[in-house]
Amino acid sequence: MKYLVILLFLVGFSGIAQNDNWKKLAEKNVAFKNETDKINLVGNERNVDKIKIKCVQGTVQLRKVKIIMEGGEEKEYDARGVGILTKGMSSTAFAVPGKDDKVKRVELDYDSKGNVVLTKRAKVEILGRKGKDDDDD
Repeated sequence: MKYLVILLFLVGFSGIAQNDNWKKLAEKNVAFKNETDKINLVGNERNVDKIKIKCVQGTVQLRKVKIIMEGGEEKEYDARGVGILTKGMSSTAFAVPGKDDKVKRVELDYDSKGNVVLTKRAKVEILGRKGKDDDDD
């Protein structure tokens, strides 16, 4: 019983520690169909080294993530390995190509799972982080 309490205590704090330095760059609502959204980043939001997607409402299936830099460099990630994200879940961190360049746009290919009548549309947040290259939370 003691070990269970200690384990739950440690897991609770590790979840809090993993969210350090991630800042919200944008938020999108996902329709109940396959779609691609293009999110243009402005200002300080463009100075990030890693990007991840967090589902804050509903259920979403992430297919592809494409990161386009100011200089024209692009990197496309096949995100099907991430699977389906439900409320509160995040994808793995996607490394930004060209660390010295700024992110111009992020393209997400995904679709919301569920039923129009029974469930709410999915809502996702695009999170970015600068630094901590050795940590891929």
